[in-house]
Amino acid sequence: MKHKDRQGATMDLVSQGPSKRPDDDERRDPRTVPTGAAGAHPGAVLAALADSVRLRVLAAVTLGAADLGSVAQVTGLKPAAAARAVERLRAAGIVVETGAGLEVRVDALGGAARAVGRMQPRVSAEDLGATPDQAAVLRGYLDERGRLTHLPSQHSKRLVVLDFVAGRFEPGVVYPERAVTFALQPLHRDYAMLRRALVDVGFLERRDGFYWRAGGTTDP
Repeated sequence: MKHKDRQGATMDLVSQGPSKRPDDDERRDPRTVPTGAAGAHPGAVLAALADSVRLRVLAAVTLGAADLGSVAQVTGLKPAAAARAVERLRAAGIVVETGAGLEVRVDALGGAARAVGRMQPRVSAEDLGATPDQAAVLRGYLDERGRLTHLPSQHSKRLVVLDFVAGRFEPGVVYPERAVTFALQPLHRDYAMLRRALVDVGFLERRDGFYWRAGGTTDP
């Protein structure tokens, strides 16, 4: 479908876009949970494991070394070194001392793995295709998911942010309002505000429910 702008140029018309419970395996026997272990950050768990001495100690406990003397004997470490390694593993919630002696908390390792799996990587402005100049401004207005928190009040910065947003629309293409909404929703929940702002600064032009690119930076 074709559409003409005010100057009579023919442009393509795009089609519209598509309009704890706590886990059972996270419940732990209170007799075997050291203070603070349940809240250990997965980074702390990984950091505790990122050492060859502590890995030797963990292996020894896994194989049945139930006290510091046994750990030192199995690993060949001096008692003081074995004690330091055990303490670090305990602090990360990986090893716990029960009535039967030292034990590995396999559930803590599983919990850390699940926590890492639930983590969302931070989306940067560069990940979204921003130029270096745009990214320098956008960093102050994007959340960890890459969504705009708000528009800058300073006019120059506001133009930079809106120029980046306008990049979602191709020059020479006419978009129905539904398609504009679909393109803007991932950037801010108040997509109507973004749409109005793009029109206000002249980056988008609007007529009869259709929008097209009218300004902003374009690829050469």
